[in-house]
Amino acid sequence: MSLKGLAQETVGIVERGEYVAPSGQPVLFRESVVRALRGTVLYRPGDFARLPRPEPRATGAALRIEVTSEKTGAASRRLVEAEGVAGVVALNFASAKNPGGGFLGGAKAQEEDLARCSALYPCLLTQREYYDANRADRSPLYTDHLIYSPEVPFFRDEGLSLLEKPFCVSMVTAPAPNAGSAERNAPHLLPRLREVLHARAVKVLQVAAHHGHRTLVLGAWGCGAFRNNPRDAADAFASALDAFPGVFERVVFAVWERVEDGPNQRAFRERFA
Repeated sequence: MSLKGLAQETVGIVERGEYVAPSGQPVLFRESVVRALRGTVLYRPGDFARLPRPEPRATGAALRIEVTSEKTGAASRRLVEAEGVAGVVALNFASAKNPGGGFLGGAKAQEEDLARCSALYPCLLTQREYYDANRADRSPLYTDHLIYSPEVPFFRDEGLSLLEKPFCVSMVTAPAPNAGSAERNAPHLLPRLREVLHARAVKVLQVAAHHGHRTLVLGAWGCGAFRNNPRDAADAFASALDAFPGVFERVVFAVWERVEDGPNQRAFRERFA
């Protein structure tokens, strides 16, 4: 099946809230879909100053950071299923203007991969204001609108096979600034790229902490089609984590590339070694 056809199949599965597992057993997960849809909320640029500062963890244990070559979905599944970690939240490297990016058209990127494997796409459809604001703004830096979706059910693995049992991961949907577009169309904005990336990374972590998450799945945000420097992305997350001392327990930087030890992986391994 083509990725475009698979997208339509995914939409149908989520609408029905059920599918047939490889074993032949029916899997019913409508309630999980409904909870994720109803719990999805939009954060506007003016909201962040009003969020209470998160309390540090009582244990005071050191933050555990790992850099892996996994995709976001695979890292999330490992944490939830293999390691039994509760309350995992992952960052969706989002399109600013189209829900799911090119998911329906069969495009290949991180957001589209997540949408093919889960109920993320209909969650995003509930927050049209996010997309309208970015379309109206026209800046390649995009706006600070973020979407939070709780416990989104995932029902496909990284090979796009249906799972015997879904697992759930919360999602923060946020666009990195588009460095490639800025270079082509708005070079006067290039000096602001790092500043915007750093500030928005803080907002991503602020939302995650506000919803009680202590384990994060992050990655080379904006370092694909948006052409941000991976060292800038790694620095942005490092400074953002420093802004929340004692709040998070664990961070997995899932940095998948077509070649092992590519430039994105090297940048993150060097920064967080």
